[in-house]
Amino acid sequence: MSGDHTPLDAGDRPHTVERSVTLPHAPASVTGARQRLCRDLRSMEISEDCVDDAALVLSELVSNALRHARPLPTPENPEDSVGVSWRAEVDRASQTCGWVEIAVRDGGSSTMPRVARPSLSGLGGRGLGIVQSLSGRWGTEIEATTTTVWAVLEIPAEGASHEVEVPYPETAADVVELRVHTSGGADARSALL
Repeated sequence: MSGDHTPLDAGDRPHTVERSVTLPHAPASVTGARQRLCRDLRSMEISEDCVDDAALVLSELVSNALRHARPLPTPENPEDSVGVSWRAEVDRASQTCGWVEIAVRDGGSSTMPRVARPSLSGLGGRGLGIVQSLSGRWGTEIEATTTTVWAVLEIPAEGASHEVEVPYPETAADVVELRVHTSGGADARSALL
């Protein structure tokens, strides 16, 4: 993984981080990018729920780029690649606390990225629906030879609710959320379809 290796800002509780990396156009890149994002966000002492949401959004965007798009057209890098970047800012004195912006850049596709409506038994097609439900905003920027899909997630202030809207209201009755208490006192969540 090549890219920006800039250290986090100074202090015990960093308030900004910005990364830009170039990854091989291969499935293993999803894991490496996700681990690095999680490490950056945890160093900022962001809640585990927000870290998990950001990691899921990043995974979906990178997976979609690998599955549906061409690699980046970079003559200086003959290997097939995809660009990934994120920027996070936290202001613990603020009501909203902060945000994380994630962007994935690829060589484009013959179709525009869009939210699909797969059947309940369908095995795929939920990626951008997940991104849409977890992020406050998301979008696509198309240039001559590249496409960038980006998403912005809010980081709520400590103690604020971290609720996620169900992306397909007509199927909401088919989803049941269970809250399970673990031996360590932490809540665990699961969904049944």
